[in-house]
Amino acid sequence: MLAAPPTPLICLDAGHGTIPAVGRQTEPIGPGSHVRKIKDGGGAPGEPPVALAIALKTRALLQRDGYRVAMTRAAPGYAGGNIARARFCNVRHAALMVRIHADGAQSSSVHGVKTLFPALQRGWTDDIYAQSLRAARKVQSAVVRQTGALDLGLVPRSDLTGFNWADVPAILIETGFMTNPPEARLLRTSAYQLKVARGIAAGTQAFVGAP
Repeated sequence: MLAAPPTPLICLDAGHGTIPAVGRQTEPIGPGSHVRKIKDGGGAPGEPPVALAIALKTRALLQRDGYRVAMTRAAPGYAGGNIARARFCNVRHAALMVRIHADGAQSSSVHGVKTLFPALQRGWTDDIYAQSLRAARKVQSAVVRQTGALDLGLVPRSDLTGFNWADVPAILIETGFMTNPPEARLLRTSAYQLKVARGIAAGTQAFVGAP
């Protein structure tokens, strides 16, 4: 008899929450690159705990539905950079790396949800580009459907370390703007976090398939 394939593993990366001494360090944005970025700029005001709360709720939903889930961080005080976050998901052969963030803008009127995906870069992201884009479409539409938030669409990014070091499909969902007072209030509530988590879980399942 053939062995059953392993249950898909989803890697959840709750953004930021890095200890400041590590966050100030720099790392290359891609393999072999001379361009360096700091490991963690800290995020928008109040972002790290919101990202973690949504990630924990998403984990519970995915596990309930039979998926394996690994989290790059499950508490404040992460001690790595974005290369470490990508490698954490790479070594586990994740079916998808979902990076969970909240956004910030200079104007407090800006609001809505968008999903970032790796821009096509030969040698860095060409192996994960198509699948990442497909996953981004599914997660973005599902989160908008669950939350009713403004759909800001999909954004390709070439400058994100966590994408350029990933060897598995990877997306980054910006779940709303911490700089928009009404949206920030929503993002801090357990009820709205659960809506976002339901969207992330539904979009992930649509991409990965049944466990």
